[in-house]
Amino acid sequence: MTLHSALNLADFPLDAPGSDAYAALVARCRSEMEAEGMFNLDAFVTAAAAQTEADRHKPKMATESFNHARTHNVYFRKEVPGLAPDHPALRPFDTSNNTLCSDQLDGSLVGQIYRWQPLIDFLATVMDKPALYPMDDPLAAFNVMQYAEGQALNWHFDRSEFTVTLLLQAPDEGGAFEYRTGLRTPDDPNYEGVAQLLAGDDPQMKSMSVVPGTLNVFKGVNTPHRVTPVVGDRPRMIAVLTYYERPGAMFTREEQMGFYGRTTYA
Repeated sequence: MTLHSALNLADFPLDAPGSDAYAALVARCRSEMEAEGMFNLDAFVTAAAAQTEADRHKPKMATESFNHARTHNVYFRKEVPGLAPDHPALRPFDTSNNTLCSDQLDGSLVGQIYRWQPLIDFLATVMDKPALYPMDDPLAAFNVMQYAEGQALNWHFDRSEFTVTLLLQAPDEGGAFEYRTGLRTPDDPNYEGVAQLLAGDDPQMKSMSVVPGTLNVFKGVNTPHRVTPVVGDRPRMIAVLTYYERPGAMFTREEQMGFYGRTTYA
């Protein structure tokens, strides 16, 4: 299957940046990003291609993936200045998934999509960036993550400004994406609001389920979010694509070890 046959370019003409349809898509995505802190390209990859890609990675996921399990708070920090250790905004949660790194995904459709320049240019345009660049990191550039029964990605703020994901396989139950748009700002950490959300008392929390093949671009730095535990034998599989505003980006040795259990540094 070629890259172009796997993509729904009729509805999402990323390969036609001078067209009216492209301009309308950019305008729609910018509007949704402003209102919700995210936008979706539903079934950007065909359902058949997404499932084929998920199936391709299952054997390696079962034998070579890194089980990333940890207890953390919403900030991924042990201490937050001005907050007592027992403040409800620092409530601990458990997260667990299995990860395949970029160097384990040679020749994959995910890798082709990650490096496809029209997608990179489109993301930069929507996000109003002069340019975006793939990472040089052989582990972190793009990953495929699996959430099997009982595994979940718990409440957190992202460190990066935005995150790009591509759903390859949805579970039979669970695995819903829950979020609360704009809970904090650069000037107001809103610790009481964070505590309210973590206690399950925020009426503005939203839940979203997407179809396989959907590309999601999410501004998670001020919007806390989680993926609820998967239920059943069918895991949730999702690709994460990481871009930077500068070329040559690499994780540190410590970040590689923390996220992937190994390092490419000497």
